[in-house]
Amino acid sequence: MLAPAPALRAPSLVPRPRLVASTRLRAFHAAAHQRLREPIIPGYSYAPLLQRSAATSDPRLAVSLHAALLKRGLLASSHIFLCNHLLIACFKSRLHRHGLRLLDEMPRRNAVSWTTAITGLTQGGRPAEALALLRRMRRAGIPPNEFTLVSALHASSFVGGTGVGPARQLHALAVRLGFDSDVFFTNSFLAAMVRHGHLADAVQLFDNANARDIVSWNTLLAGFAHRSSLRLCTLWRRMAIEGVSADGFSFSTVLSGLAGSANMAATGLQVHAQLVKSGFVDDVCVGNSLLEMYMRNKQLESGTRAFTEMRHRDVVSWTELASGLLHCGEPAKSLRVVSDMILDGIWPNNYTIAAAASACAYLGSLNEGRKIHGYVIKLGGDSNVGVNNALIDMYAKCRSVTCAYKVFQSMQRRSVVSWTAMIMAFANGQAREAVKVFDDMLLEGIAPNHAAFYSVLYACSQGGFVEEGWIYFDAMADKFGVEPGEDHYACMVDLLTKAGRIEEAEELISRMPFHPGVLA
Repeated sequence: MLAPAPALRAPSLVPRPRLVASTRLRAFHAAAHQRLREPIIPGYSYAPLLQRSAATSDPRLAVSLHAALLKRGLLASSHIFLCNHLLIACFKSRLHRHGLRLLDEMPRRNAVSWTTAITGLTQGGRPAEALALLRRMRRAGIPPNEFTLVSALHASSFVGGTGVGPARQLHALAVRLGFDSDVFFTNSFLAAMVRHGHLADAVQLFDNANARDIVSWNTLLAGFAHRSSLRLCTLWRRMAIEGVSADGFSFSTVLSGLAGSANMAATGLQVHAQLVKSGFVDDVCVGNSLLEMYMRNKQLESGTRAFTEMRHRDVVSWTELASGLLHCGEPAKSLRVVSDMILDGIWPNNYTIAAAASACAYLGSLNEGRKIHGYVIKLGGDSNVGVNNALIDMYAKCRSVTCAYKVFQSMQRRSVVSWTAMIMAFANGQAREAVKVFDDMLLEGIAPNHAAFYSVLYACSQGGFVEEGWIYFDAMADKFGVEPGEDHYACMVDLLTKAGRIEEAEELISRMPFHPGVLA
């Protein structure tokens, strides 16, 4: 007889000791195997990755590498080499706060660490913080090197309200440390003098310098290009006499400096001839400067030929030609250049659009103006203040004040030029609206300038608003510090004369600060 089958038992919820031990053992072996599979990256292997992060200015890569270095404890140890590379990556990626926090947390810092942070802040548009960090560096007892002082000098050039005081202090420090003969430092100090407008001091420093290179010459050329075309020409001749070979930046600076200059006729042609011999004639920046020089001096034929001979053209080249043609009184040709530019596959920028809008205003062509406005919307340039100002002026001169006002109302930001353009648009035919726009400008806290006052006084003259005219005229100097000019007096005299107030007009003429015959 068969024995009865054993009854089935419910599975136990309590793990067996052997099973627990076996599970833990397997987990241990799996973890150990995983650790064996994970490569142990030595600290020095991170340097190329950090260099790539700095080269690409990738903030995500910089943060990821920072996390990896922290996880492996490489930053808490004495890896100052890696810390400095990480600092460079942070500041190149514009992670300024991240970089400053890293600098504070570094167990050891050397001159490279501080210099990296100072350079990063300077290049990131935070010059005041860069100079403050230099003071911290000196208080920490770390002597600056020549690269530190060059970056600090560069920062001092962009700190407003301080003049050349900080630059002179840095120069004195460089002399004490023996860096005054370094050409890089000399160039930085020279640039600081030029940026602050101390050209006499810059020339003295240039003449007394122990060493000069092409950057030294270019820095002084750039200073003269904005202030004295005569001295610019003199320095250019001195370069040739001393046998200094000009580079592309030299040619570009001199040619731009001669734009609109009386010295252009003689020196400009000489520079052009030297340019052809130099081999820089194919440089697009140099070509654009050559084009600018001819067009701004209304040398239309030479400018057009220079444009035609350019092997490489960019949007600046086309824009310069379009603006130059407009400057020379050829608005139709200017618009044709913009059309050719688009057909050539070059999309216009904001300066091109502004020039095209001005050409439409000159021609009074509303249809062409609307096409230009369409390009603005398509390119997404309708948020640019300068472009919108040009559109307002264009619509006003094409007698479409309604369109001008729509552009004005759509603007998120308005400058005093925007308000002035809208006031002038309303002044002819809708004088009361012009006065209202001026009052709205004051309520917005925008201080009117010479042109804004002229526009509202012209509107008062057109509308016959004598009392408002006197209020605005008297407020110019008293409340806004704008001295009335000849055009303001002319508007007031016209306003009073139209209103039949001849005696008031004569009395105003008698107290004008200039000869009344100018207004006749």
